[in-house]
Amino acid sequence: MHIDQWIAAIPPLAVYITIGLIVMIESLGVPIPGEIALVSATLLTLHPSSAVQWEFIAVAATAGAIIGDSIGYSIGRKGGKPLFDWLGRKFPKHFGPSHVATAERAFGKWGMWTVFFGRFIALLRIFAGPLAGALKMPYGRFLIANALGGITWATGTVALIHYLGEVAERWLSGFAWVGLAVALVAGVVISLIIKNRAGKAMAPVSATEEQSELR
Repeated sequence: MHIDQWIAAIPPLAVYITIGLIVMIESLGVPIPGEIALVSATLLTLHPSSAVQWEFIAVAATAGAIIGDSIGYSIGRKGGKPLFDWLGRKFPKHFGPSHVATAERAFGKWGMWTVFFGRFIALLRIFAGPLAGALKMPYGRFLIANALGGITWATGTVALIHYLGEVAERWLSGFAWVGLAVALVAGVVISLIIKNRAGKAMAPVSATEEQSELR
């Protein structure tokens, strides 16, 4: 089957549901590449044979993020710190003591804004919901930050990739796949810049805590 026919045969609803589920599972605390899946799905919207629309991808990802984080919050609230101790023993690469300590310091310094900015940082994205619940953050505050973070992250990422791809295709008419590649690279670079700045914002928190411990 020609690639155009294959892309045209992909049911848009299946794409939306898949993206929503992937983002939701990641938000529960499972370390899977939700952001990569989101970017990949958005690239489909740039192909003329695809019926997938970026607006619905953004809606699906937003819903997945909000629902997943809320479920993760409930799990963390019920499981408490012992849950993270158990996860640290089973999955030290993702839930080791240093990872949990870093996330806790961020929560201690920034509170509900950790949930918002955590959506843009891989480490905090899988911790935000469960750890907010374990630390007994009021659900109302958590939900506000969770919803704002999910909407900003999902809509911003998808719109950025989509419109960058459209611009690239206009500049590189006749080289559609080159345009998609340029859009992907640009999206990844901008995403890394955002994460780097968010990470720098969190860095002083860790430094302050380490100095306090030394004293």
